[in-house]
Amino acid sequence: MLSSSSTTVKNLPLKKRLCFLLKLVCFVSSVLIFCEFLIYYVVIFQCRWPEVKGGAHMGKKETSASVLKAIILADTHLLGEIKGHWLDKLRREWQMERSFQTALWLLQPDIVFILGDVFDEGKWSSPQAWADDVRRFRKMFRYPVSTELVVIIGNHDIGFHYEMTTYKVNRFEKVFNFTSGKLITRKGINFVIVNSVAMEGDGCAICRTSEAKLVALSHKLNCSQQKLNHSNKRCSDVEKLPPSVPILLQHYPLYRKSDAECSGEDSAPPEEKNIPFKEKYDVLSQEASQKLIWWFHPRLILSGHTHSACEVLHAGKIPEISVPSFSWRNRNNPSFIMGSITPTDFSLQKCFLPYESRVFTIYCAAGALLVILVLAHFQLLTPPFYFAQRLISKHKAV
Repeated sequence: MLSSSSTTVKNLPLKKRLCFLLKLVCFVSSVLIFCEFLIYYVVIFQCRWPEVKGGAHMGKKETSASVLKAIILADTHLLGEIKGHWLDKLRREWQMERSFQTALWLLQPDIVFILGDVFDEGKWSSPQAWADDVRRFRKMFRYPVSTELVVIIGNHDIGFHYEMTTYKVNRFEKVFNFTSGKLITRKGINFVIVNSVAMEGDGCAICRTSEAKLVALSHKLNCSQQKLNHSNKRCSDVEKLPPSVPILLQHYPLYRKSDAECSGEDSAPPEEKNIPFKEKYDVLSQEASQKLIWWFHPRLILSGHTHSACEVLHAGKIPEISVPSFSWRNRNNPSFIMGSITPTDFSLQKCFLPYESRVFTIYCAAGALLVILVLAHFQLLTPPFYFAQRLISKHKAV
């Protein structure tokens, strides 16, 4: 009997230590689960689809059926084998995967547009590296059959104009079914896909082919928006498309001098806003920009490339939205655009993702609290922390 009692006393400190260790494991696990999984649901759950003003006169059923829900993001820059450190790749790809999958699950869009620079090293990656990048992309940006994914080409996918080759363009087109000058029509809404890297205007083979397709598509769209009469013989044999004024989707923004007029918390940093943009590098040339406006007279232009947000008006009436980067490697506050679009109107709303600085702050606070709890448990705290140590001591005594 005495021996049994002695064993129980000896085992008591061990049980307390195991109990304390279990509590620490639960605390650390809770912080990890929140910061690496739940936080994406908490943040994206607050985003709401914008209402289309033009649909106010329609019934609810008709409105929901005729409105296209689109998510637009840009510049994911999946790191490659040359410049991408494995830890950096692991972290950034996990963040983007969780954000994308959470957005699909909560928001259930009809279509998703990625506005170029899907990869960071597509411009020089080997066939094997390219295949590995594509495999990782498909895992991260997987989507259900109810959602369509459209990927636009960017300079990091095929290189700047001087690096662009037919081989690089073809392998991108093969994977993503991308074609410059392609028209995508959904719910009567026309989207024009542009290879903005090929808008150099120097007559290169890829540029000529791309511009020829755009001109032909422009003719079809313009004819579709006109009423048939005896004077428009040029349109008599043209395939009729929905009369909706098109939306342009491309990687490079149209020409603007700089980001000086851009505003908002995700616009370029103040020290970068007044740096002049270089034509055919930061933005399209003035000539190429004017061509696209003449050809299509779009009602909206969506672009990426700059990694920062900006909204400008071209010709005093055509809005262009530059979509910020979707990667935390490029921004502390990534975001994407939610668009409710009809054949005659559209409404856009920005959805911010978790701020990386806030996640880091949560980790730091949790780490500091963890250290204090451990020191208090072993009664190793300095005088300012005696109160916490005393509380734990009282808990042990009980």
